[in-house]
Amino acid sequence: MGSYSSVHFCGIPKGKGPHAVGCTDLMSDHTIQGTFLRLFYPCVDSDEYEEALWIPRKEYYLGLADTLKLNRTLIDFVFSYYFGSVKCPAKLNAPFKPGERYPLVIFSHGLGAFRTLYSAICIGLASQGFIVAAVEHRDESASATFYFRERSSTDACEEECDTLEEVWIYNKTPKPGSDEFPLRFEQVQKRVDECIRALDLVLDINAGKSVTNTLPSNFDWLLLKDSIDVQRVAAVGHSFGAATAIKALGRDSRFRCGVALDSWMFSLRDEITSQQSTSQFYLSTQRSSSGWKMS
Repeated sequence: MGSYSSVHFCGIPKGKGPHAVGCTDLMSDHTIQGTFLRLFYPCVDSDEYEEALWIPRKEYYLGLADTLKLNRTLIDFVFSYYFGSVKCPAKLNAPFKPGERYPLVIFSHGLGAFRTLYSAICIGLASQGFIVAAVEHRDESASATFYFRERSSTDACEEECDTLEEVWIYNKTPKPGSDEFPLRFEQVQKRVDECIRALDLVLDINAGKSVTNTLPSNFDWLLLKDSIDVQRVAAVGHSFGAATAIKALGRDSRFRCGVALDSWMFSLRDEITSQQSTSQFYLSTQRSSSGWKMS
């Protein structure tokens, strides 16, 4: 490795489509069973709203350090220095741009990632006129994520404090020498459940139902009413998220198609994917050291 001075990061690229892009975070239930996602969407172009941070909390650096099996203090310093101020070309909580029916994408991140890490892909899709719900998985496959729990009556607060407190979950790795499959099989089932719940939530919003957001936000969810083309809903994911998307496509017929990017099929090794489900996917290719491989 070279010195850190040689590191150069060009930032998150802007979408190439005709739409300005906004994003907002939604935690529909404060418990671990709730849905947590970042929504990317075509927005009203306005300078009143700031661009969102790419990595919004330092806890994600700590989770990345654990995932990469590196020192937390070192990674926190390096990532904070180089990426702490990096923003996405997406306006946080900017008003949704109504007037059209947009296709919907439910996006599943890879192992050791989280909801904002694939912002470049999600922004690119939103700029082309897609609504993208990037799920943050709570199956212990994300590098880090969090939920809220109610404080017990015995918890001491020096001053008046919130009734809820954050609980962070970090990436779970199998014990050395153990069989990894049971963990990954259990995780992919939970991931699919989370994607389906995210789809339920976004379609409820599309139907005009009210939404409760645990996170502070002034985003107007009512603008999304009747904005989604429910006949054009896709499951999309990368690596472990690609396996999640494939599994979700087979579980819920509301997903009309899917895109699997560099699929990690380990968690689905005991399952047979029907020819019908497979034909609905665009298979990606990746150039590897051993040549072209089909994902």
